[in-house]
Amino acid sequence: MKAGKIATWAAAALACACLFGPAQAADTIRIAIQKTGTLAWELEVMKARGLDQEARLDIETIELASTEAAKIALKGGAADMILSDWLWVQRERSLGDELLFAPYSTALGAVMVAKDSPVHTVADLAGRSIGVAGGPLDKSWLMLRAAAKLEGIDLAANKGIAYGAPPLISEMSLRGGIDSALEFWNFSAMMEARGWRRAIDMVDIEKALGAKGPVAMTGYVFTERFAEAHGDALRRFFEATAKTREILAKDPSAWAPIKARLEIADDAALAIYKERYLEGVPRRSVAEETADAKTLFLAMAEIGGRELVGDAKQLDVDLFYDAH
Repeated sequence: MKAGKIATWAAAALACACLFGPAQAADTIRIAIQKTGTLAWELEVMKARGLDQEARLDIETIELASTEAAKIALKGGAADMILSDWLWVQRERSLGDELLFAPYSTALGAVMVAKDSPVHTVADLAGRSIGVAGGPLDKSWLMLRAAAKLEGIDLAANKGIAYGAPPLISEMSLRGGIDSALEFWNFSAMMEARGWRRAIDMVDIEKALGAKGPVAMTGYVFTERFAEAHGDALRRFFEATAKTREILAKDPSAWAPIKARLEIADDAALAIYKERYLEGVPRRSVAEETADAKTLFLAMAEIGGRELVGDAKQLDVDLFYDAH
């Protein structure tokens, strides 16, 4: 056989090997989630539509019982990513942990009241019992107190302030045990479906404190070391999440398994849940988020003090991660 033909066939064989050889290995991202949390079913939709494979990602989910367990998993190296708020990231960075935050959701919830309640404004809450989902340092409660302070009202002085887990607060409210409930967005949606009214939306509270738009308080949290080593995988992950949310916004069939998973009673309740979820999708630049976060941090720090922010005088803006 002539040398020229051998060289030609060898080149052709090499080209075929390049075209049809093994696919590029997927990058693994370990994400700690709560089984009933929003991120859990978002990732289910992503995988069901093959967006993880399209992005060359192997997403491993670690189901944990609480947000505190997720924080421990991240800090202990058992997870690469969790959901948390930038207040916690700020606190951890002040203690030496090099954590980063990428916006995930602006949904915070609302002050929920019975349909015939006289409560319509922050001033109307003065002297009334309030159920607070979370503890005294819950971010929504701190912002609500800060907004009330601007009107000369100390909500912490109210009698009948009840702190508790979101399901407990919503149940107490629905049974008539408290006048109003400051609830997380998903429980607010469920209460809305049962005839309760959104008296005060937390987006309006943020604006009252100086924010120019809805602020993503909740975000993906990961270490600087992980971002440096897996920057391209993170970019592909965020692109896949954006495509997932586009599906959830446009394809009603994507919501059927979510309705079943969350045991949502009917289509009317699902419509409210879907509306509130989509309202929480961040639509602003990271720079805009950062600017408003600095403003809100000062308002919350004044109320929460050292127990909330330690010795920090202002927000560490380097904690915000921009994948673009």
